[in-house]
Amino acid sequence: MATATQPDAPPRPAAAQRSLERSSYGDPIFKLILALGAASVPVLLGFLVFELWTGARLSIGKFGLDFITSSTWDPVAEQFGAFPLIFGTLPSSFIALVIAVPLSLGVAIYLTEFAPKVVRQPVAFLISLLAAIPSVVYGLWGIFILIPLLRKSVFPLLRDGLGFLPFFQGPIYGPSMLAAGIILAIMVMPYIMSVSREVLLAVPNTQREAALALGATRWEAVITTVVPYARSGILGAVILGLGRALGETMAVTMLIGNRHEIAASLFAPGYTMAAAIANEFSEAVGDMHLSALAYVAFLLFVVTVLVNAGARLLIWRVARGSGIGSKAL
Repeated sequence: MATATQPDAPPRPAAAQRSLERSSYGDPIFKLILALGAASVPVLLGFLVFELWTGARLSIGKFGLDFITSSTWDPVAEQFGAFPLIFGTLPSSFIALVIAVPLSLGVAIYLTEFAPKVVRQPVAFLISLLAAIPSVVYGLWGIFILIPLLRKSVFPLLRDGLGFLPFFQGPIYGPSMLAAGIILAIMVMPYIMSVSREVLLAVPNTQREAALALGATRWEAVITTVVPYARSGILGAVILGLGRALGETMAVTMLIGNRHEIAASLFAPGYTMAAAIANEFSEAVGDMHLSALAYVAFLLFVVTVLVNAGARLLIWRVARGSGIGSKAL
């Protein structure tokens, strides 16, 4: 039985053939460049950890894990402990989130769901400008405007109304843990607002329309449908703000008081790990003092990684439980 022969394919033009050859060489090169870029991230991270560990090795060998639980900080006697620094870093960041998250989420919901169109873009632009202000400007504003206002009006009001709690007892200094937490809240709000707004804008309109069709009011549709749909992204915005608060240095240094002690009162001065490094690194003369500061930097790195890893796990579980969200979570 005779078989039909397939006609020969027409020859490719020379220009098209050369283009295919160039693309065949270009794809592996492009993939190699991307792979090298991706590999540079863990390499740089490993180099950072190695440098911090090398710098802190002297104090690690002398103090060990007691460095984390000790409260002594005496450069003359070369006795160091980082517990007051850890204590100052975590509560100040927590205060910032307690203040910033409700305000930021409220502004984001208003801009996406209720604000007139003529208001949305100008306000969003102003929020972006707040994120661009240098931290030293926030610190100066806190010294000359915020602290006098808190010392004369807010702190006495809190002490009179909530003085039965240990957090609002004791003398009022001005520079304090609460002042640092408030300035941190102001600094992280633009980040949380912007990301939350973008996440809420990404919610499909069908979600809103379905809730409204079932008889929900506009506010009920937002609370029961829009926010739950976007909760994994909102949590990501909160974590972004938390990372910003944990690593902030200049503004906190100017407002927290920089006292190496532990106090239950939010009116009392405190100290953070980033502030201690910024204040003392240039003045440290002994090898042990420099090593102790490197140990503090290493602990700050570990705390930041652990907090962000735990938060990332929380976001993943929320996204998985709700059945929505990106696979990258």
